[in-house]
Amino acid sequence: MSNPWCLAGTRSRRAGKVCGAILAVGVMMTVGMNGARADGRPMTLGDFFQLKRSSDVRIHPDGSRVAYTLATPSLADNKSATAVYFQTSAGRPEQVTTSGKRDRGARWSPDGKLVVFESARSGSSQLWFYTGQGEARQLTDIATGVANPVWSRDGKKIAFVSGVWPEYSTLPFAESNAKNKERMDHQEKNPVKAKVFTKLFYRHWDEYVEDRRQHLFVLDIEPVLAGGPIPTPRDITPGDRDAYPTSSTFSVGDDFAFSPDGSHIVFTAVPKEDEAWNTRHELCRVPVTGGTADWQGLKTGSTGAENAPLFSPDGKLLAYRAQRRPGYEADKWELWVVPANADGTLAGQPKSLTQALDRSVDSMVWKDDSTLLFLAEEDGASALFEIRAGGEPKKLLTGAGQMNTPSIDRAGKTLAVMHARMNRPPAPALIDLTATPPQPNRLVTGNEELLGKLDLPAPESIRVPVEGAQMQMWLLKPPGFDPAKKWPMVYLVHGGPQGAWEDGWSWRWNPSIWAARGYVVACPNPRGSTGFGQKFVDEISGDWGGKCYSDLMSGLAVVEKLPYVDTDRMASAGASFGGYMMNWFQGNTKKFKTLITHCGVYNFDSMYATTEELWFDEWEHGGPPWGKNRASYEKHSPHRLAANFSTPMLIIHNDLDFRVPVSEGHQLFTTLQRLKVPSKFINFPDEGHWVVKPKNSEYWHTEVFGWLEKHAPAGPR
Repeated sequence: MSNPWCLAGTRSRRAGKVCGAILAVGVMMTVGMNGARADGRPMTLGDFFQLKRSSDVRIHPDGSRVAYTLATPSLADNKSATAVYFQTSAGRPEQVTTSGKRDRGARWSPDGKLVVFESARSGSSQLWFYTGQGEARQLTDIATGVANPVWSRDGKKIAFVSGVWPEYSTLPFAESNAKNKERMDHQEKNPVKAKVFTKLFYRHWDEYVEDRRQHLFVLDIEPVLAGGPIPTPRDITPGDRDAYPTSSTFSVGDDFAFSPDGSHIVFTAVPKEDEAWNTRHELCRVPVTGGTADWQGLKTGSTGAENAPLFSPDGKLLAYRAQRRPGYEADKWELWVVPANADGTLAGQPKSLTQALDRSVDSMVWKDDSTLLFLAEEDGASALFEIRAGGEPKKLLTGAGQMNTPSIDRAGKTLAVMHARMNRPPAPALIDLTATPPQPNRLVTGNEELLGKLDLPAPESIRVPVEGAQMQMWLLKPPGFDPAKKWPMVYLVHGGPQGAWEDGWSWRWNPSIWAARGYVVACPNPRGSTGFGQKFVDEISGDWGGKCYSDLMSGLAVVEKLPYVDTDRMASAGASFGGYMMNWFQGNTKKFKTLITHCGVYNFDSMYATTEELWFDEWEHGGPPWGKNRASYEKHSPHRLAANFSTPMLIIHNDLDFRVPVSEGHQLFTTLQRLKVPSKFINFPDEGHWVVKPKNSEYWHTEVFGWLEKHAPAGPR
């Protein structure tokens, strides 16, 4: 799928020369200034797991400091401990929470006097708050857990999300909470673990949802600030419908917001019916007093999905994102604004501000009452745009890496983002919006000493002519690279397929750790990749093994001509859609000495009947497999080419992967074994679409690199 399936891609640049072989085929290569430390050493797996992992930065309203989450992985404990940190622009990180549990998601109050955050220190995830002195205080005690706190603009209320059983949601809170807890306890203690399903979705990503629904709750926090008891929260979206996106495809930033006067909440509602094959997420509105399942749709006129409502500082405009084509999750997201009343009702006609911009809008913030800042993918990196309501988008920053989770100070002068490059892990960064041009200024996170010891080369950007377009590709050379020698090459195909290798850092598929083993690493962005225009994205649909495969072969032909690449030691690997392409490679090319496929589609028929988000397959193939476009399921399904399989293959597939279910891996392995093709199947029963537990990740890397070494030995010759 588009964003959810993405194999997190990254890029940077390394100084180097354009060789004659590349110029001969019309390839353009750009070289950046982000060079590696020449006297450093290659990164090891031990180094990789020592690096602290920062995320989710939020700037203080006065711009004086930021709050963010920092995770420290522990191989010994097979988990990561997360904590909330504060930091000024010139200071060292200050650890605010020390519970050793999962503390994360800090959100400043509008006046900046306290911060609310999520913590599992009391068992399940609950909301806690910290005033800057003494100990944090617990705000919620909800059996089903709590996530995603959002403040009202007067600082008197907090809204949050909890997944509850809808049949109890109209009861008084104490009674509904008790029934939810009783049901959870019964499930845990009952020796019968049978699950009963009556509709889709009954599972999502890596967990069984069953019949629970994501509801919005509101908590009056004003009595707490005055030293009184914590009031009872209210379920303001009761009923059998999700009031929060269950798919990250339709989620960016905060997916609900208080109306300017605090009387209502505007939120992203999941489709009321047919949610497994319907993408029509819509903006709805309910009073903060709750008690009604009759959600008022804002009637914006959109036919596609809507999300990310955000009111201007003066409350007179509502901004949001919307797509035009229903059923297509990878359609371009446009930025819309509409006049609004204080209670969140619309006061005019919506207008798209980015219809003419051939980029998909990601997260956004209001700079002032009439000006928005937003991020968008562009050429494998993040671009920062500014736009006034009624104006044209102005690009402020591009080519500086990967940025996300923007937040802005009250004065509209400083933007905080998480910033990364392929050779630099994520760190909170501040952007001075008064500077020309503005640039991200990374804050220290505790990784700097270790990073200073490592040789982390940055890749070169290559443009490869393909049918009717140009394909961008990143080339990463190993530490200690000697162009006079021959090096093995790994061709990494990203997921999605509507995704891209970006100028960022991945904790799951990290090209730098592959290069550190002694490989030249190529990361192509073929047809279907995001950030290169919507037409380029659209051309993957219904054609997975067509133009995209042709693009990849064109990129490979360029890499083969590089004088330092050993064509007898070429391998390819990928996850999700990248895993599909490994399976397609297996039936269509003998170029590689080995293939590594992680959670990839093998048989489109079985994939449709076992995955959870049916809208994806139905858009890609023009309907269900029994429909008029039946041939589409057959045309590009790797399983029908099994007679051609001969390349040694490593398969990784996991029991909790409900996006590309483990049966796809079983079918592929069975076929390879029956054909006597050298193959190995690694199965993680406790992982989903990705391998994220530290010890599992260490094992994953060890097995992958061991298999790679066996079939395409590392290092120069």
